[in-house]
Amino acid sequence: MSYEPPTPPTNLPTEIVNTLNESNPEQLRGVATYAEALAEHKERKTRLKESADQEEVEERPDDLPDDVPSKATITVKEINDNRYYYWQWREGDKIRSAYKGPVKSSD
Repeated sequence: MSYEPPTPPTNLPTEIVNTLNESNPEQLRGVATYAEALAEHKERKTRLKESADQEEVEERPDDLPDDVPSKATITVKEINDNRYYYWQWREGDKIRSAYKGPVKSSD
């Protein structure tokens, strides 16, 4: 083992390096354990999100346009006594819509 202190990763913020350099060995081992567990947690969360996104893509209705998310639902709007289908979904605080087509009398 070298007598020289280790070189921190270049992508680590200076304030974290300084805090670690001021920590005692027991605190550093705790940080190492926590950092490893946190990294595993975040990687798992990312894998689950990617898995959910994959399932979402597979469940897209055939007639859903590319610019409409799969979470969209169909709603009917009446304009001048005519009824139309619209895809509708939420983006943050806003409700978005995309035209689907007229409601046929048999629908």
